[in-house]
Amino acid sequence: EVQLVESGGGLVQTGGSLTLSCAASGFTPNNYNIGWFRQAPGKEREGVSCITSSDDDTYYADSVKGRFTISSDNAKTTVYLHMNSLKPEDTAVYYCHWMGKAVDYWGLGTQVTVSS
Repeated sequence: EVQLVESGGGLVQTGGSLTLSCAASGFTPNNYNIGWFRQAPGKEREGVSCITSSDDDTYYADSVKGRFTISSDNAKTTVYLHMNSLKPEDTAVYYCHWMGKAVDYWGLGTQVTVSS
């Protein structure tokens, strides 16, 4: 059974840090680009960051560039999102996403709340 399990969310103060992780199982996670998305209340889901399977190229939304860092293990079974200098506007449910040629897999999401 395909599973993507996120962890690391929680409540932090403005300026704090959190590291999210997402572990994939139940499929062979090669040739998948991996991304993090988030959705705040009343807002559409937006892309936050992505790392490519082949070249480990990374991409970031302008709103998080310089504050967030995406990384993965060598087997591409786990992806991390290191979040620094958190702001209240970062408050959202964060979702990991394995993007394949034929299929996509989504995690169930983990809540990140940043208080002022």
